[in-house]
Amino acid sequence: IGLVRSMGYDGEGFASAEAFLEGDASTRADCLVSDYQLPGINGLDLAAKLNRILPVILVTARTERTVDERAKAEGVLCLLRKPFEADDLASCIRRALDS
Repeated sequence: IGLVRSMGYDGEGFASAEAFLEGDASTRADCLVSDYQLPGINGLDLAAKLNRILPVILVTARTERTVDERAKAEGVLCLLRKPFEADDLASCIRRALDS
């Protein structure tokens, strides 16, 4: 959240994907930045549940090719590998807001 806010964007954190889905955040948000590894369902499952109604930026340290393939299949806008540069995240957010 801190990095997103330091870029001048509003950001809100959630304890889990389920917590994000329980409220109205998906209708209020312009995009979602999520880690792959979450308590409960993972970031890719969250992207699938959003059914492309919200641009998703996924952050992960995982390197399996299946992560890339599934991210593409689920319509993930950007897949950032940790560690990443703040400029890379900023670029993904700008793309999400322009879409």
